[in-house]
Amino acid sequence: MKKQQLEILLQKVQGHPKPSADLEQYSTPANIAADVLWFAYAQGDIAGKKVVDLGCGTGILGIGAKLLGAEEVISLDVDEAALGVAMKNASALGVDLSLLTVDVKDFPEPADTVLMNPPFGAQKSDLHADVPFLERALATAPVTYTFHKAETEPFILRRVTELGGEATHRKAYGFPLPHSMPFHTEETKEVPVVMLRIARGARDASSIAPGKG
Repeated sequence: MKKQQLEILLQKVQGHPKPSADLEQYSTPANIAADVLWFAYAQGDIAGKKVVDLGCGTGILGIGAKLLGAEEVISLDVDEAALGVAMKNASALGVDLSLLTVDVKDFPEPADTVLMNPPFGAQKSDLHADVPFLERALATAPVTYTFHKAETEPFILRRVTELGGEATHRKAYGFPLPHSMPFHTEETKEVPVVMLRIARGARDASSIAPGKG
């Protein structure tokens, strides 16, 4: 499979019919998901691996991992409606996901790789909502691929270091947020986002390498 073929397949993944502002349920765009998944595949972090998607939403990252040959994919979320859509999406694309309704803090299983697009903590009432996801990710797997708002990157990198990890690669994206919430005033707003590849216990990288798709 080529990256373009993966993107075409992921464009078929349906988003959440009624996204929640509190849960920051913004779908990962197919082109960005495909780019990150292809990069992770090239790093040897997908094919034949046990992959966990923390806060999976409607399943795009986990589905993509399965399409690229992951041995097992566990996708979890607290929202049963999102998981219902994820199940339909996986079925439509002919892949099997293990779907769990569970808070990330309560997920106990080890894995090879974590993929996640956590809530950014954009709501004033829940700043740094992505931190519990980050903590669980580093406790779950030796390698994590995670999205964060670009403006919070220094804070995230400090927290990663405190958790015994290191960002080995980064990719920058303009993340389009469509008009999907009642408080949105623009049709689409582009938010600067970084994707970090984090390796647990990696201390040999002198700097963060740019990711290459």
